Amino acid sequence: MNATTDPTPPDTQEPAPAASESSVFNLRIAALNVSAPLAWLRAGWADFVRCPRIGLFYGACFFLMGHALLWVFQQAPAYVLALSAGFLLMGPFLCLGLYDASRALQRGERPSLRRSLRAWVPTKGTMAIFAGVLLILEMLWGRASLVVFAVTFNTMPDAHNLLTQLLSGQNIEFLITWTVVGAIFAGLIFVTSVVSIPMILDRGTDAISAGLTSIRACLQNPGVMLCWGALIALTVALAMAPWFLGLLVIGPVIGHATWHAYDATVNAPNRDGA
Repeated sequence: MNATTDPTPPDTQEPAPAASESSVFNLRIAALNVSAPLAWLRAGWADFVRCPRIGLFYGACFFLMGHALLWVFQQAPAYVLALSAGFLLMGPFLCLGLYDASRALQRGERPSLRRSLRAWVPTKGTMAIFAGVLLILEMLWGRASLVVFAVTFNTMPDAHNLLTQLLSGQNIEFLITWTVVGAIFAGLIFVTSVVSIPMILDRGTDAISAGLTSIRACLQNPGVMLCWGALIALTVALAMAPWFLGLLVIGPVIGHATWHAYDATVNAPNRDGA
């Protein structure tokens, strides 16, 4: 007679942080094996096979992003490096629906495209703050890229022979500087976001705590996270080759795999309430 039920549907409930998360430093970070990134990719592929309709929807989004990148290359080549890596490293925001689908599969639930499209709603404020931080880094990256171009070339290289000019022996200093600048900003974005966005979605964690947890994960497992970042970059680069068609599959697989990377790094060592 006194029993009550929660009228809020499960897919709209905001996750409540566990008591052990009173401090971000209370969370355990798993000590990962060097083979972990390959295991994450396999798990991501398995999730894609189990819900292909959801995966292909988000894969189409990545496909369109690839063509947007091609348009930028034709119109403003100086922004290509920053924008391409920005698409790659800010991709987790577009993968929120894929994280939601992987979480549902992990819980034995049936994933829903409609629910995945609303996965950002419960934590929209925190996601907005974190997106703002990454956007600032992206803008700084783009500006730094333009500065490198400006101090190297008197005029902006023509897009039609851009690669020929950039790869010539006379521009070796430019290539080294451009690569170093890109690597610094790419590293900052990757280290800050590698597990933070799925963590915000899953635990309702604030942006600062999620970012610090992501940094801790990278500091504790630098080799594994470096391999994970390199594996993501390599697979996406290969997927871009045939007119970006590979992104239809590779994009969602990496999205699902990123959920498993977070789950293995943060969730697994804390499932017992430690």
